[in-house]
Amino acid sequence: MTTVLDLQSIEKSFGAVRAVDGVSFDVARGEIVALLGPSGCGKTTTLRLIAGFEQPDGGRIVMNGVDVALREPYERNVGLVFQDYALFPHMTVAQNIAFGMKHRGTPRAEIPKKTAEVLERVHLSGVEKRWPSQLSGGQQQRVALARALVTEPDLMLLDEPLSNLDAKLRHHLRIELREILSKTGSTTIIVTHDQEEAMGLADRIVLMNAGRIEQIDTPERLYAEPKTRFSADFIGQSNWFEGTVRGDGADGTAQVDTPAGPVSIPLVNGFAAGDRIAVCVRPERITLTGPDLESTAPGQTRVAGTVDAVEMLGSDIRVWLKTANGAQIQSSTKYLGGPRPKVGTKAAACFNAADCILLEAEGKRE
Repeated sequence: MTTVLDLQSIEKSFGAVRAVDGVSFDVARGEIVALLGPSGCGKTTTLRLIAGFEQPDGGRIVMNGVDVALREPYERNVGLVFQDYALFPHMTVAQNIAFGMKHRGTPRAEIPKKTAEVLERVHLSGVEKRWPSQLSGGQQQRVALARALVTEPDLMLLDEPLSNLDAKLRHHLRIELREILSKTGSTTIIVTHDQEEAMGLADRIVLMNAGRIEQIDTPERLYAEPKTRFSADFIGQSNWFEGTVRGDGADGTAQVDTPAGPVSIPLVNGFAAGDRIAVCVRPERITLTGPDLESTAPGQTRVAGTVDAVEMLGSDIRVWLKTANGAQIQSSTKYLGGPRPKVGTKAAACFNAADCILLEAEGKRE
């Protein structure tokens, strides 16, 4: 596939703060990539560097084979959609969309046709004469998207595009946005701190932490195969069991001695008896059972405890189990009706070796 954008060891500092520290990744034509991470991780600065609003202290920004690191924003052929939409309040929808085309030399006679076409793409046909103040938040966001799309940019840059919307509208518009970007074949970079938004929109996610890239992967692999503890903790929820590997177990498993008790793990190249490792188990992989520990099957782990908290989340229910050593284990399952576990009752957390994600213990990573 053709590479539209190639960032090569980009660096950017503000005083003593290294905001972007050796960031490298590429984006293929038609691909949607999300820059994800907590506040202050460098994702917005990276987007501003790509757009040309900031200049890098080092590295290369290559678009379609040309280094554009020192070019002005208007020389990069990128489309921008801002968090606050940035629509001109004194212009109608049609005038807002036409603004970019006029400044890029689109023949005047073609502007009405292109405006109508792009409004149809974003499902807003018929609102050409409305003012931004007459539109809902979701409609304003789609107008901002239409204004960027109509100029046919090489690269679309979206900065927290859904953060100003309420939760239900954000979910609905996320589906629409993915559909629009896919149908138009737009090459897109989206900045967000919302993991659900990134996983729902992107083909690949660039997870950032403290100015560096923690992991680049598809949403599925980032969740199922995190490479670092930060990745596992930032994407979804995690239960951690840290301890020392001892001997081979039954059916291709081994045991890890942890403060919560022995944990069965799959035998994996790279870990051997005596190694300290961190075992991550996702809450949806944990089943709560009765407290009897004698029926544990080969390759299965049961950890006894007491129900410490129960959280009802509509279609889901989360239960926290407190173990004898004071650790908390979270279990998540679909709520299908019936009684919920009661706080104070005895139970056991049960999971299989195949449910375990294995990482080096903290302090071992170089």
